[in-house]
Amino acid sequence: MTDPSALSSLLVVYVLLSLRFAGLFFSSPPFTASSLPLPLRFWLAFLLGVLALPGKTELVSLELLEVPLGVLLLGTKEFLVGLGLGFLSALPLYVLQIGGRVIGMQMGFGMVNVMDPMSQTQVPIIGQFSFIVGMWFFFFWDGHLLLIQAVVESLKLIPLGSPFLLFRANPELGEWLQHLFILSMRMVLPFFGTLLLADVGLGFVARTVPQMNVFVLGLPLKVGLGFFLLMVILPLAVDLLHSEISKALLFALERMALWQ
Repeated sequence: MTDPSALSSLLVVYVLLSLRFAGLFFSSPPFTASSLPLPLRFWLAFLLGVLALPGKTELVSLELLEVPLGVLLLGTKEFLVGLGLGFLSALPLYVLQIGGRVIGMQMGFGMVNVMDPMSQTQVPIIGQFSFIVGMWFFFFWDGHLLLIQAVVESLKLIPLGSPFLLFRANPELGEWLQHLFILSMRMVLPFFGTLLLADVGLGFVARTVPQMNVFVLGLPLKVGLGFFLLMVILPLAVDLLHSEISKALLFALERMALWQ
């Protein structure tokens, strides 16, 4: 005869695993599109929790489940773990978007915005273009499968049922953000240098040929030069992103290991 307490503990494992996957689906860009409805995210999180359960043999203690506050504490902790894992692993994609936004401002597209279907907000067009290209390659490299695998691996670092999260100070987080900032600058600096030389050349033209309207000539010249540079540099930026995806996942798992 099946023990009722064992069944209750098994149900708790299902729910907690689902909340961890749900946190990932609410923070990672591959899963936050508005075309993915909220009920579908929750059902997908529950399904992945069921599929990940055979590899998780330990059952959660029911001591904290005797009070509503304990249930809320365990559920919030699991959701925050998935939330942090999804956010930290998506930082390279945000770097690509921010770099594209700065490039668009240098090209003269600072006021040209489009609707982002994921966040339902107005975003710069070049930044959104860079983000979509990076997202396409992210799916091409099976990054979404790596995210799901990372959640399963996080079960070994942060076991289910641990009641508290201790956010320990870690200087490596600042070093990681500094590395991402340098990565963004590596993509943006060629545009700064080239368009600055174009402005200097237009200044010489304005001084030597006063009859020429430099403002009318400069806008299409900078836009065309910017698109040419984007065609050359964006593939290189995507290659940099490829090398950073696995690093971002490992970094996120290491940071999650400190939340114990």
